[in-house]
Amino acid sequence: MEDRRDMLMSMFSAKGAKIDTNKGDEYYNKLLKNMNDRLDMLENSDVASKTSITQVLDAQGLTRRDFMKWASAACAMLMLPPTFTPTILRAAELMNRVPVIWIELQDCAGNSEAILRSDAPTIDELILDVLSLEFNETIMVAAGHQAEEHLHEAMEHFKGKYLCVVEGAIPLKMDGYYGTIGAKAQTFKDHLLEVAGNSAAVVAVGTCATFGGVPAASPNPTGAVGVQDVVKNKPIINIPACPANPANITGTILHYVLTGQIPELDHLNRPKFAFGYRIHDNCERRAHFDAGEYVEEWGDEGAKNNFCLYKMGCKGPMTFNNCSIVRYNEAVNWPIGAGHGCIGCSEPQFWDKYATERPMADSRIKAPTGGVEKSVDEFGLGLLTATGIGIGIHAAISATAGKKEEEK
Repeated sequence: MEDRRDMLMSMFSAKGAKIDTNKGDEYYNKLLKNMNDRLDMLENSDVASKTSITQVLDAQGLTRRDFMKWASAACAMLMLPPTFTPTILRAAELMNRVPVIWIELQDCAGNSEAILRSDAPTIDELILDVLSLEFNETIMVAAGHQAEEHLHEAMEHFKGKYLCVVEGAIPLKMDGYYGTIGAKAQTFKDHLLEVAGNSAAVVAVGTCATFGGVPAASPNPTGAVGVQDVVKNKPIINIPACPANPANITGTILHYVLTGQIPELDHLNRPKFAFGYRIHDNCERRAHFDAGEYVEEWGDEGAKNNFCLYKMGCKGPMTFNNCSIVRYNEAVNWPIGAGHGCIGCSEPQFWDKYATERPMADSRIKAPTGGVEKSVDEFGLGLLTATGIGIGIHAAISATAGKKEEEK
Protein backbone atom coordinates (compact mmCIF):
# COMPACT_ATOMS: atom_id res chain seq x y z
CA MET A 1 0.00 0.00 0.00
CA GLU A 2 2.93 2.36 0.73
CA ASP A 3 4.36 1.61 -2.72
CA ARG A 4 1.02 2.46 -4.25
CA ARG A 5 0.93 5.80 -2.41
CA ASP A 6 4.45 6.60 -3.63
CA MET A 7 3.42 5.77 -7.22
CA LEU A 8 0.39 8.03 -6.95
CA MET A 9 2.47 10.89 -5.58
CA SER A 10 5.04 10.48 -8.35
CA MET A 11 2.26 10.72 -10.92
CA PHE A 12 1.24 14.12 -9.61
CA SER A 13 4.79 15.44 -9.82
CA ALA A 14 5.56 13.84 -13.19
CA LYS A 15 6.93 15.91 -16.05
CA GLY A 16 4.14 16.93 -18.36
CA ALA A 17 1.42 16.86 -15.71
CA LYS A 18 -0.77 19.90 -16.37
CA ILE A 19 -3.27 19.67 -13.49
CA ASP A 20 -2.75 22.22 -10.72
CA THR A 21 -2.25 20.19 -7.55
CA ASN A 22 -1.21 23.08 -5.26
CA LYS A 23 -3.85 25.77 -4.98
CA GLY A 24 -2.65 27.48 -1.81
CA ASP A 25 -3.38 27.30 1.92
CA GLU A 26 -6.48 29.52 1.76
CA TYR A 27 -8.11 27.24 -0.82
CA TYR A 28 -7.35 24.04 1.09
CA ASN A 29 -8.38 25.44 4.49
CA LYS A 30 -11.75 26.45 3.05
CA LEU A 31 -12.11 23.08 1.29
CA LEU A 32 -11.31 21.18 4.49
CA LYS A 33 -13.94 23.15 6.43
CA ASN A 34 -16.56 22.51 3.74
CA MET A 35 -15.73 18.80 3.74
CA ASN A 36 -16.03 18.51 7.52
CA ASP A 37 -19.33 20.40 7.47
CA ARG A 38 -20.57 17.97 4.83
CA LEU A 39 -19.42 14.96 6.89
CA ASP A 40 -21.08 16.39 10.01
CA MET A 41 -24.33 16.52 8.06
CA LEU A 42 -23.90 12.92 6.85
CA GLU A 43 -23.03 11.72 10.34
CA ASN A 44 -26.33 13.05 11.63
CA SER A 45 -28.32 11.51 8.78
CA ASP A 46 -29.93 8.07 8.75
CA VAL A 47 -27.73 5.07 8.08
CA ALA A 48 -28.68 3.78 4.63
CA SER A 49 -26.81 0.49 5.13
CA LYS A 50 -26.22 -1.32 8.44
CA THR A 51 -22.87 -2.60 7.18
CA SER A 52 -19.88 -0.54 8.31
CA ILE A 53 -16.37 -0.41 6.88
CA THR A 54 -15.00 -1.50 10.27
CA GLN A 55 -17.04 -4.70 10.13
CA VAL A 56 -15.95 -5.43 6.57
CA LEU A 57 -12.26 -4.81 7.31
CA ASP A 58 -12.37 -6.99 10.43
CA ALA A 59 -13.97 -9.79 8.41
CA GLN A 60 -11.10 -9.59 5.92
CA GLY A 61 -8.40 -9.48 8.61
CA LEU A 62 -7.35 -5.93 7.75
CA THR A 63 -6.11 -3.61 10.48
CA ARG A 64 -6.63 0.07 11.22
CA ARG A 65 -3.07 0.61 9.97
CA ASP A 66 -4.03 -0.91 6.59
CA PHE A 67 -7.01 1.43 6.50
CA MET A 68 -4.79 4.44 7.24
CA LYS A 69 -2.41 3.48 4.43
CA TRP A 70 -5.34 3.24 2.03
CA ALA A 71 -6.66 6.64 3.14
CA SER A 72 -3.23 8.15 2.48
CA ALA A 73 -3.16 6.65 -1.04
CA ALA A 74 -6.74 7.79 -1.70
CA CYS A 75 -5.77 11.28 -0.58
CA ALA A 76 -2.99 11.35 -3.17
CA MET A 77 -5.26 9.95 -5.89
CA LEU A 78 -7.80 12.72 -5.23
CA MET A 79 -4.94 15.26 -5.47
CA LEU A 80 -5.33 16.46 -1.88
CA PRO A 81 -2.55 17.34 0.59
CA PRO A 82 -1.58 14.68 3.19
CA THR A 83 -3.30 16.72 5.90
CA PHE A 84 -6.63 15.59 4.42
CA THR A 85 -5.95 11.91 5.25
CA PRO A 86 -8.00 11.88 8.51
CA THR A 87 -10.89 13.48 6.61
CA ILE A 88 -10.67 10.80 3.90
CA LEU A 89 -10.72 8.17 6.64
CA ARG A 90 -13.83 9.70 8.20
CA ALA A 91 -15.56 9.91 4.82
CA ALA A 92 -14.92 6.21 4.15
CA GLU A 93 -16.49 5.40 7.52
CA LEU A 94 -19.60 7.33 6.46
CA MET A 95 -19.96 5.64 3.08
CA ASN A 96 -22.89 3.62 4.44
CA ARG A 97 -24.92 6.83 4.40
CA VAL A 98 -24.82 6.93 0.59
CA PRO A 99 -27.58 5.01 -1.23
CA VAL A 100 -26.74 3.67 -4.70
CA ILE A 101 -29.05 2.31 -7.38
CA TRP A 102 -26.99 0.36 -9.94
CA ILE A 103 -28.71 -0.56 -13.18
CA GLU A 104 -27.54 -2.90 -15.94
CA LEU A 105 -28.26 -2.10 -19.57
CA GLN A 106 -26.61 -3.33 -22.81
CA ASP A 107 -23.37 -4.90 -21.59
CA CYS A 108 -21.64 -8.04 -20.34
CA ALA A 109 -21.77 -7.04 -16.62
CA GLY A 110 -17.97 -7.04 -16.73
CA ASN A 111 -17.61 -4.17 -14.25
CA SER A 112 -19.78 -5.92 -11.65
CA GLU A 113 -18.04 -9.22 -12.31
CA ALA A 114 -14.57 -7.69 -11.99
CA ILE A 115 -15.41 -6.50 -8.49
CA LEU A 116 -17.32 -9.62 -7.42
CA ARG A 117 -14.68 -12.09 -8.62
CA SER A 118 -11.71 -10.54 -6.86
CA ASP A 119 -10.03 -13.22 -4.72
CA ALA A 120 -7.88 -10.68 -2.84
CA PRO A 121 -10.16 -7.66 -2.48
CA THR A 122 -8.59 -4.26 -2.10
CA ILE A 123 -10.03 -1.71 0.30
CA ASP A 124 -11.40 0.07 -2.80
CA GLU A 125 -13.45 -3.02 -3.55
CA LEU A 126 -14.45 -3.56 0.07
CA ILE A 127 -15.79 -0.03 0.35
CA LEU A 128 -18.17 -0.79 -2.51
CA ASP A 129 -19.62 -3.48 -0.21
CA VAL A 130 -20.31 -0.82 2.43
CA LEU A 131 -22.43 1.39 0.22
CA SER A 132 -26.16 1.03 0.52
CA LEU A 133 -26.59 -0.80 -2.78
CA GLU A 134 -30.35 -0.61 -3.06
CA PHE A 135 -30.65 -2.24 -6.47
CA ASN A 136 -28.36 -4.26 -8.74
CA GLU A 137 -29.80 -6.94 -11.03
CA THR A 138 -26.55 -8.93 -11.06
CA ILE A 139 -26.23 -9.55 -7.33
CA MET A 140 -29.65 -8.99 -5.75
CA VAL A 141 -31.72 -11.89 -4.44
CA ALA A 142 -35.09 -10.47 -5.48
CA ALA A 143 -36.34 -10.97 -9.04
CA GLY A 144 -39.35 -10.09 -11.17
CA HIS A 145 -42.12 -8.11 -9.50
CA GLN A 146 -40.29 -8.10 -6.15
CA ALA A 147 -37.22 -6.49 -7.71
CA GLU A 148 -39.28 -3.85 -9.51
CA GLU A 149 -41.20 -3.05 -6.34
CA HIS A 150 -37.98 -2.63 -4.35
CA LEU A 151 -36.49 -0.40 -7.05
CA HIS A 152 -39.42 1.99 -6.98
CA GLU A 153 -39.50 2.03 -3.18
CA ALA A 154 -35.80 2.94 -3.09
CA MET A 155 -36.24 5.64 -5.73
CA GLU A 156 -39.05 7.22 -3.72
CA HIS A 157 -37.46 6.85 -0.27
CA PHE A 158 -34.07 8.26 -1.33
CA LYS A 159 -35.40 10.70 -3.91
CA GLY A 160 -32.78 13.30 -4.80
CA LYS A 161 -30.16 11.66 -2.56
CA TYR A 162 -29.04 8.47 -4.29
CA LEU A 163 -26.35 7.99 -6.90
CA CYS A 164 -27.53 6.32 -10.09
CA VAL A 165 -24.74 4.03 -11.29
CA VAL A 166 -25.19 2.82 -14.86
CA GLU A 167 -23.39 -0.12 -16.45
CA GLY A 168 -23.96 -0.73 -20.15
CA ALA A 169 -24.90 1.13 -23.32
CA ILE A 170 -28.36 2.27 -24.37
CA PRO A 171 -29.80 0.93 -27.66
CA LEU A 172 -31.87 3.52 -29.55
CA LYS A 173 -32.78 1.79 -32.83
CA MET A 174 -36.17 0.10 -33.26
CA ASP A 175 -37.50 2.78 -30.87
CA GLY A 176 -35.22 1.37 -28.20
CA TYR A 177 -36.83 -2.08 -28.17
CA TYR A 178 -33.52 -3.87 -28.74
CA GLY A 179 -33.33 -3.69 -24.95
CA THR A 180 -36.31 -3.94 -22.59
CA ILE A 181 -36.80 -4.61 -18.90
CA GLY A 182 -39.62 -5.41 -16.49
CA ALA A 183 -43.15 -6.69 -16.83
CA LYS A 184 -44.17 -3.73 -18.98
CA ALA A 185 -41.19 -4.21 -21.34
CA GLN A 186 -39.87 -0.74 -20.57
CA THR A 187 -37.04 0.21 -22.94
CA PHE A 188 -33.55 0.65 -21.53
CA LYS A 189 -33.74 4.32 -22.46
CA ASP A 190 -36.97 4.91 -20.52
CA HIS A 191 -35.67 2.81 -17.62
CA LEU A 192 -32.53 4.94 -17.45
CA LEU A 193 -34.41 8.22 -17.66
CA GLU A 194 -36.76 7.14 -14.88
CA VAL A 195 -34.03 6.05 -12.47
CA ALA A 196 -31.67 8.93 -13.31
CA GLY A 197 -34.50 11.46 -13.01
CA ASN A 198 -34.80 11.02 -9.23
CA SER A 199 -31.06 10.78 -8.53
CA ALA A 200 -28.56 13.32 -7.20
CA ALA A 201 -26.08 12.46 -9.97
CA VAL A 202 -25.38 9.75 -12.54
CA VAL A 203 -22.17 7.70 -12.61
CA ALA A 204 -21.57 5.87 -15.89
CA VAL A 205 -19.26 2.91 -15.16
CA GLY A 206 -17.32 1.17 -17.91
CA THR A 207 -16.81 2.14 -21.54
CA CYS A 208 -20.18 0.78 -22.70
CA ALA A 209 -22.01 3.16 -20.37
CA THR A 210 -19.72 6.10 -21.04
CA PHE A 211 -19.19 6.00 -24.81
CA GLY A 212 -21.17 3.02 -26.13
CA GLY A 213 -18.21 0.63 -25.96
CA VAL A 214 -18.34 -2.71 -27.79
CA PRO A 215 -22.14 -2.55 -28.46
CA ALA A 216 -21.55 0.71 -30.37
CA ALA A 217 -18.78 -0.80 -32.53
CA SER A 218 -19.32 -0.65 -36.30
CA PRO A 219 -21.86 -1.26 -37.73
CA ASN A 220 -23.63 -0.61 -34.38
CA PRO A 221 -26.81 -2.54 -35.31
CA THR A 222 -28.70 -1.52 -32.15
CA GLY A 223 -27.80 2.16 -32.29
CA ALA A 224 -26.00 1.92 -28.95
CA VAL A 225 -24.93 5.16 -27.25
CA GLY A 226 -23.54 6.23 -23.88
CA VAL A 227 -25.45 7.65 -20.92
CA GLN A 228 -24.45 11.24 -21.65
CA ASP A 229 -26.18 10.99 -25.04
CA VAL A 230 -29.50 10.25 -23.31
CA VAL A 231 -29.50 11.93 -19.88
CA LYS A 232 -29.35 15.70 -20.23
CA ASN A 233 -30.69 17.12 -16.97
CA LYS A 234 -28.39 15.54 -14.37
CA PRO A 235 -24.67 15.80 -13.52
CA ILE A 236 -22.89 12.91 -15.26
CA ILE A 237 -19.57 11.40 -14.28
CA ASN A 238 -17.94 9.04 -16.78
CA ILE A 239 -15.63 6.31 -15.47
CA PRO A 240 -14.58 4.44 -18.62
CA ALA A 241 -12.29 1.42 -19.12
CA CYS A 242 -13.16 -2.17 -19.84
CA PRO A 243 -13.67 -2.85 -16.99
CA ALA A 244 -13.44 0.30 -14.88
CA ASN A 245 -10.89 0.20 -12.07
CA PRO A 246 -12.62 -0.14 -8.66
CA ALA A 247 -10.23 2.52 -7.32
CA ASN A 248 -11.71 5.08 -9.71
CA ILE A 249 -15.28 4.11 -8.85
CA THR A 250 -14.52 4.38 -5.14
CA GLY A 251 -12.61 7.63 -5.59
CA THR A 252 -15.53 9.23 -7.43
CA ILE A 253 -18.06 8.17 -4.80
CA LEU A 254 -15.64 9.22 -2.06
CA HIS A 255 -15.41 12.68 -3.60
CA TYR A 256 -19.19 12.91 -3.60
CA VAL A 257 -19.32 11.87 0.06
CA LEU A 258 -16.69 14.48 0.95
CA THR A 259 -18.18 17.41 -0.94
CA GLY A 260 -21.72 16.56 -2.03
CA GLN A 261 -20.57 17.52 -5.52
CA ILE A 262 -19.11 15.81 -8.57
CA PRO A 263 -15.30 16.00 -9.03
CA GLU A 264 -13.59 18.23 -11.57
CA LEU A 265 -14.18 16.71 -15.01
CA ASP A 266 -12.39 16.81 -18.36
CA HIS A 267 -14.05 17.53 -21.72
CA LEU A 268 -15.39 13.94 -21.79
CA ASN A 269 -16.92 14.17 -18.28
CA ARG A 270 -14.20 11.96 -16.80
CA PRO A 271 -12.79 12.80 -13.33
CA LYS A 272 -9.46 14.54 -13.82
CA PHE A 273 -7.96 12.87 -10.76
CA ALA A 274 -8.20 9.55 -12.63
CA PHE A 275 -8.13 10.51 -16.33
CA GLY A 276 -6.11 13.71 -16.35
CA TYR A 277 -2.84 11.99 -17.26
CA ARG A 278 -1.70 10.10 -20.32
CA ILE A 279 -0.68 6.48 -19.87
CA HIS A 280 2.34 7.11 -22.11
CA ASP A 281 3.71 9.78 -19.75
CA ASN A 282 3.75 7.44 -16.74
CA CYS A 283 4.55 4.17 -18.50
CA GLU A 284 7.35 2.01 -17.13
CA ARG A 285 8.55 1.50 -20.72
CA ARG A 286 8.66 5.22 -21.59
CA ALA A 287 12.47 5.33 -21.34
CA HIS A 288 12.68 2.71 -24.11
CA PHE A 289 10.36 4.82 -26.29
CA ASP A 290 12.62 7.84 -25.81
CA ALA A 291 15.65 5.71 -26.65
CA GLY A 292 14.03 4.32 -29.81
CA GLU A 293 13.97 0.78 -28.43
CA TYR A 294 10.87 -1.12 -29.57
CA VAL A 295 9.43 -4.61 -29.68
CA GLU A 296 9.43 -5.38 -33.42
CA GLU A 297 7.61 -8.71 -33.19
CA TRP A 298 6.26 -10.86 -30.38
CA GLY A 299 8.96 -12.94 -28.71
CA ASP A 300 11.97 -10.99 -30.04
CA GLU A 301 14.82 -9.68 -27.88
CA GLY A 302 12.99 -6.39 -27.41
CA ALA A 303 9.99 -8.22 -25.96
CA LYS A 304 12.26 -10.16 -23.60
CA ASN A 305 13.81 -6.90 -22.40
CA ASN A 306 10.53 -5.04 -21.89
CA PHE A 307 11.09 -2.59 -24.75
CA CYS A 308 8.36 -0.15 -25.81
CA LEU A 309 5.26 -1.71 -27.41
CA TYR A 310 4.49 1.35 -29.56
CA LYS A 311 5.20 -0.44 -32.86
CA MET A 312 3.07 -3.40 -31.80
CA GLY A 313 0.03 -1.15 -31.63
CA CYS A 314 0.16 0.20 -28.07
CA LYS A 315 -2.25 3.14 -27.77
CA GLY A 316 -0.74 4.50 -24.56
CA PRO A 317 0.15 7.82 -26.26
CA MET A 318 -3.53 8.35 -27.14
CA THR A 319 -5.07 7.12 -23.89
CA PHE A 320 -5.85 8.96 -20.67
CA ASN A 321 -6.19 6.79 -17.58
CA ASN A 322 -4.35 6.13 -14.32
CA CYS A 323 -4.03 2.35 -14.72
CA SER A 324 -0.26 2.71 -15.22
CA ILE A 325 -0.13 4.08 -11.66
CA VAL A 326 -3.07 2.55 -9.76
CA ARG A 327 -2.85 -0.77 -11.62
CA TYR A 328 -4.99 -3.81 -10.75
CA ASN A 329 -5.17 -6.60 -8.16
CA GLU A 330 -3.66 -4.65 -5.27
CA ALA A 331 -1.43 -2.71 -7.69
CA VAL A 332 0.37 -5.91 -8.76
CA ASN A 333 0.28 -5.34 -12.52
CA TRP A 334 -1.45 -3.85 -15.55
CA PRO A 335 -1.70 -4.75 -19.29
CA ILE A 336 1.56 -3.13 -20.48
CA GLY A 337 3.42 -4.51 -17.47
CA ALA A 338 2.11 -7.95 -18.42
CA GLY A 339 3.46 -7.55 -21.96
CA HIS A 340 0.48 -6.35 -24.01
CA GLY A 341 0.03 -2.89 -25.46
CA CYS A 342 -2.72 -0.58 -24.29
CA ILE A 343 -5.91 -0.82 -26.39
CA GLY A 344 -7.24 2.59 -25.36
CA CYS A 345 -10.33 1.21 -23.65
CA SER A 346 -11.01 4.45 -21.76
CA GLU A 347 -11.37 6.48 -24.98
CA PRO A 348 -14.44 7.04 -27.21
CA GLN A 349 -14.86 4.52 -30.06
CA PHE A 350 -11.99 2.48 -28.67
CA TRP A 351 -13.10 -0.79 -30.24
CA ASP A 352 -13.11 0.56 -33.79
CA LYS A 353 -10.14 2.92 -33.46
CA TYR A 354 -7.73 1.51 -30.91
CA ALA A 355 -8.43 -2.13 -30.04
CA THR A 356 -6.14 -3.62 -32.67
CA GLU A 357 -2.56 -4.82 -32.75
CA ARG A 358 -1.80 -2.97 -35.96
CA PRO A 359 1.47 -1.02 -35.87
CA MET A 360 0.83 2.65 -35.21
CA ALA A 361 1.87 3.63 -38.73
CA ASP A 362 -0.96 1.50 -40.14
CA SER A 363 -3.66 2.79 -37.78
CA ARG A 364 -5.91 5.64 -38.83
CA ILE A 365 -6.10 7.41 -35.51
CA LYS A 366 -5.94 10.98 -34.38
CA ALA A 367 -2.95 12.40 -32.57
CA PRO A 368 -2.28 15.59 -30.58
CA THR A 369 -0.60 18.61 -32.11
CA GLY A 370 3.00 19.19 -31.08
CA GLY A 371 4.08 15.84 -29.70
CA VAL A 372 3.22 13.75 -26.68
CA GLU A 373 3.28 16.27 -23.83
CA LYS A 374 -0.32 17.48 -23.91
CA SER A 375 -2.92 17.70 -21.15
CA VAL A 376 -6.19 15.81 -21.45
CA ASP A 377 -8.21 18.88 -22.43
CA GLU A 378 -5.59 20.12 -24.90
CA PHE A 379 -5.64 16.68 -26.44
CA GLY A 380 -9.43 16.72 -26.76
CA LEU A 381 -9.61 20.21 -28.22
CA GLY A 382 -6.61 20.06 -30.54
CA LEU A 383 -6.92 16.77 -32.42
CA LEU A 384 -5.56 16.29 -35.93
CA THR A 385 -6.83 13.84 -38.51
CA ALA A 386 -3.35 12.82 -39.67
CA THR A 387 -1.98 9.57 -38.28
CA GLY A 388 0.35 9.92 -35.29
CA ILE A 389 1.89 13.22 -36.44
CA GLY A 390 3.45 14.53 -33.22
CA ILE A 391 4.12 11.14 -31.70
CA GLY A 392 5.31 9.71 -35.00
CA ILE A 393 7.93 12.45 -35.35
CA HIS A 394 9.16 11.81 -31.82
CA ALA A 395 9.34 8.06 -32.50
CA ALA A 396 11.20 8.57 -35.78
CA ILE A 397 13.78 10.85 -34.16
CA SER A 398 14.24 8.44 -31.26
CA ALA A 399 14.65 5.47 -33.61
CA THR A 400 17.23 7.33 -35.71
CA ALA A 401 19.17 8.32 -32.62
CA GLY A 402 19.11 4.72 -31.45
CA LYS A 403 20.47 3.41 -34.75
CA LYS A 404 23.29 5.99 -34.78
CA GLU A 405 24.26 4.94 -31.26
CA GLU A 406 24.35 1.30 -32.36
CA GLU A 407 26.58 2.15 -35.34
CA LYS A 408 29.05 3.86 -33.01
